[in-house]
Amino acid sequence: MTVFDRVRMALEWVVLGYAAAAEAIMLLLLTLPGLGRLRTGLIAVTRSVLKPMMSVVPFCLFLFLDIYWKYETRPACDQEHACSPTEHLRHQKSIMKSQRNAILIVAALVLYWLLYSVYSLLVRIEQLGQRVERLKRQD
Repeated sequence: MTVFDRVRMALEWVVLGYAAAAEAIMLLLLTLPGLGRLRTGLIAVTRSVLKPMMSVVPFCLFLFLDIYWKYETRPACDQEHACSPTEHLRHQKSIMKSQRNAILIVAALVLYWLLYSVYSLLVRIEQLGQRVERLKRQD
């Protein structure tokens, strides 16, 4: 594996981490109580960001397939081929990194789903509030 490949792979995980952090921050801001008029602006920002953030889903699937491929093609330390302690340690580190990355993938997907769900609920609440106001004005 070349240095370029290692840097590319590290950047993929950094991008996914930043995307998950952005989703978490937006979700937190949308669900904080007492924001009132600021929430309308946050809903508009979320509306404009949701479609580009949808690219997280295929990106996560690609990274998950990358983890799966590495898992399937890793060298095995079975009875016929004994591993040195260094190889065994490298193997264990690789498994831990894969598990950490899988958790990051799941977190990014769950946060996107939560963000979309909360956004949909807030839009629906806003529409119902406008409908109630219209009905009050008619009476």
